[in-house]
Amino acid sequence: MEKKGLGEFEELVLLAVCILEGGAYGISIKEEVEKHTGRSILLGAVHITLYRLQDKGLLTSELGGQTAKRGDRRKRLFTITDIGIRQLQASQEVRQSMWKLIPFLNPGM
Repeated sequence: MEKKGLGEFEELVLLAVCILEGGAYGISIKEEVEKHTGRSILLGAVHITLYRLQDKGLLTSELGGQTAKRGDRRKRLFTITDIGIRQLQASQEVRQSMWKLIPFLNPGM
């Protein structure tokens, strides 16, 4: 995988997958991102992002069990990979180091 930064929405989706620990599927991820950002998010945007992150090797997925509630359809559950975790950590480090460089937020620099 070539080293590229994450877009803001990609980062939010990865963080939601981590928070949901094994219960991460399209709607649950959408709701988690909305809860933390206060923004309305399209489910289609979540799905596109999930598959893009999977193609990048940052997520894996598997089908969950069938449920009568879903008309015997199975949920696709997403899990972050080790590469995904490292990418999130790198993103966090960049953000933190840049925040520390803002003079009016860090008096005495």
